[in-house]
Amino acid sequence: MKKEIKVPDIAENVEKGTIAAVLVSKGDKVSVDQPLVEIETEKASTDIPSLYDGVVDEVKVKEGDEVTIGQVLMVIETKAEEKDESKGEEKEEEKEEEKDTGKETKKEPEEDEKVKPEEQEKKSDKKRNLSEVPAAPSVRRLAREMDVDLTQVESSGPGGRITADDVKSHAGKTGATKEQKAEEKPGESELPDFSQWGPVSGEKIKTIRRLTAENVLNSWQTIPHVTQFDKADMTNLENFRKKYQQKAEKEGVKLTVTAILLKITGFALQKFPRFNSSLDKDEIIFKHYFNIGVAVDTPRGLLVPVIRDVNSKSLIQLSVELDELAKKARERKISPDEMQGGNFTISNLGGIGGTGFTPIVLPPQVAILGVSRAEYNPVYIEDELQKRMIIPLSVSYDHRVIDGAEGARFLRWICDVIEDPFAILQ
Repeated sequence: MKKEIKVPDIAENVEKGTIAAVLVSKGDKVSVDQPLVEIETEKASTDIPSLYDGVVDEVKVKEGDEVTIGQVLMVIETKAEEKDESKGEEKEEEKEEEKDTGKETKKEPEEDEKVKPEEQEKKSDKKRNLSEVPAAPSVRRLAREMDVDLTQVESSGPGGRITADDVKSHAGKTGATKEQKAEEKPGESELPDFSQWGPVSGEKIKTIRRLTAENVLNSWQTIPHVTQFDKADMTNLENFRKKYQQKAEKEGVKLTVTAILLKITGFALQKFPRFNSSLDKDEIIFKHYFNIGVAVDTPRGLLVPVIRDVNSKSLIQLSVELDELAKKARERKISPDEMQGGNFTISNLGGIGGTGFTPIVLPPQVAILGVSRAEYNPVYIEDELQKRMIIPLSVSYDHRVIDGAEGARFLRWICDVIEDPFAILQ
């Protein structure tokens, strides 16, 4: 019997991805859990395994194809035993359906006879609850903005999912103006032919870069960002790091500034709970656990692995876990689950350079810490000029949740601990 392999729900808020590799060909024998294709999303690269033992009958995708949840990837011809079992299962399902439909038709037999099948289908569609309509959050938001009833929209996506184009098409039929359509994608305009002025080349945007662009644009347009800047004297913290470096090396890792900042930030989130929350319409949801994402620069683009329960782990444990997750991210081995559940994010660009930047908040989080390059500066301490290592920091936050004064206190608290790390890190 032929069985379809479809794109599953890969990760939270992930609706689509790109085929990074097709691992089997038509005619290949496959077994349960054998990887069939590799899908690349904004979260990570994921292998889609076979659910059956059998032979590949048809491959419906190729490398570089964009796919969505529910789309058929390939068809597998299963063994005879599975065929018989599935027939039995289908019969059982048919019996159940017959029972259910039989109960329904007994209630209003005369009315059903009078209504034509086409009209009856439309009637049932209208009665659908909006929550039952298969559509991504972004599509639902677009429908609200365009005042479109999703229960009346015809779907063209895989698995009956409603796409953004379906919503726009429906809006066009119901009288949306050209001005409204133009406002849907602000900032987009037709580019001139640049080749008339000199040589040009093009590069197709990769999945992670494209999805990252969509996410940060949405964040920038929907979250009122405020960025607070400050500087900390990290001379004592650097001495602290060197003191414990030998202990970390015994575990096979390097004690980095980022690992120490993870620990400090975890305590800061505990002291300033609004930074460890999410906004849900008219309610602030406070989280009583401390998971922190760390932005990692990879050849494929920016990925954000999440370190869980930061406050319950030692600096050595944090260093080991951070090193492992960063390697997984760079080697395309990190799983979607390892990139979910973050309450706050740290973006450390100090290894590259810069004196400050304004990081963009990653929804549903409400804040993100930016770290720039530390430099030695002359500083007066008790009327004496000393050489001190100064690190620039910035924190961007959602002004709907966090006020400016609280943002300044949060970052200043982090700076104070950096300047005197022995107070809480021993």
